[in-house]
Amino acid sequence: MDLLLLAIAPSMIIIAYIYFKDKFEREPWKLLFKNFILGATVSVVLTCVLGYLAVILFPSLSENSIFDMFIKAFFVVALVEEFSKYIIVRYAAQKNKEFDEPFDGIVYAVMVSMGFATLENVLYVYTYGLETGIFRAFTAVPAHATFGILMGYFMGKAKFSKNRFALNMMGLLVATLFHGAYDFFLFIQFVPGIAVGAFASLLVGILLSRRAMKKHQDNSVFK
Repeated sequence: MDLLLLAIAPSMIIIAYIYFKDKFEREPWKLLFKNFILGATVSVVLTCVLGYLAVILFPSLSENSIFDMFIKAFFVVALVEEFSKYIIVRYAAQKNKEFDEPFDGIVYAVMVSMGFATLENVLYVYTYGLETGIFRAFTAVPAHATFGILMGYFMGKAKFSKNRFALNMMGLLVATLFHGAYDFFLFIQFVPGIAVGAFASLLVGILLSRRAMKKHQDNSVFK
């Protein structure tokens, strides 16, 4: 039970934080829960399927090659995972009538991301134990939230723009770039100290996420 609490608590804290950041017109819990569950199920299954296809496409990636780790980080992992989340936000949230202001893009993208991250975290914590759970509570889970906020910022703008496709793709691209950068520096274990790049990219992502949330808050039609 302690491990389960450790695995799910970070996501729940982030969800609560984002929910209360939606100051002016909060989303219905039923729809939030639906997107969380879709993130933990459909996006995970889609990730497994697309990940399998990506491994077939890139069958022999060497863990001692910087280029191969770049391909793995940005395409095999980041693009696959972020696209799997994007699909849920695009078709289960963005089309819903409750998605009625740009900040909602952030809310729903984070809900989907936290559904994905929660299941992933449970698997990691039960496989590798307490220390992994503590480490991921301050790294991987906030990283998924950050990628979700960055994606959601653009998808929130897209809902109310004539350039919907371009802005949606921008959201997917930015989330993939930050996710890929984070993983890339972690994957290059044969270069001492380079993992610090992952935390630097995460910090930049967090700072941009805070600005993105503030911008949508300031421009809320319900303010």
